[in-house]
Amino acid sequence: MPKFLRSLFGQVVLALVLGVLLGLLWPETAVKLKPLGDAFIKLIKMIIPVLVFCVVVHGIAGAGDLKRVGRVGVKALVYFEVVTAVALALGLALGYLFQPGVGMNVDPTTLDAKAMSAYADNASKLTGGGTVEFLLKLIPTTVVAAFATGDVLQVLLFAVLFGCALALVGEKGRAVAGLIDELSLVLFKIMG
Repeated sequence: MPKFLRSLFGQVVLALVLGVLLGLLWPETAVKLKPLGDAFIKLIKMIIPVLVFCVVVHGIAGAGDLKRVGRVGVKALVYFEVVTAVALALGLALGYLFQPGVGMNVDPTTLDAKAMSAYADNASKLTGGGTVEFLLKLIPTTVVAAFATGDVLQVLLFAVLFGCALALVGEKGRAVAGLIDELSLVLFKIMG
């Protein structure tokens, strides 16, 4: 087996190419294989919240010095904002360049008003509330609810709080930190 295909990246690229070829050459077979793809996505969603928790707690508790953790957090936040701005600019540029939807010629009077209002209501639920509502949604009702619903931002908030508390506890928290490290090793083994 070539070295490229032994890496996870190589396997993902190969699977992507094979999926595209299967969809182009045998579309009916590709549709029948959809449950496999759905199962794969569900398996990933099952592991991600716990994995995020373990990795973040390990990183914060392992750093020890919370000032250093804060500096790394600020750098990560700046990086996130820059990458988000670049993605937004790229999306706007590509939208302007390719102009999706041009030529569709949809007459708004022919659309079902009830269906459109359902879409509008759903969109307002997803985007409404502003900054305060967004910040309140970051706080889970319970820790179990954050993991059960798979809300990664809520899990991340709990992981940061838990990791900081573990770092502040010091030596007494080493056993818990060790347990979380072992759990993350098991999860990484499951992932691949």
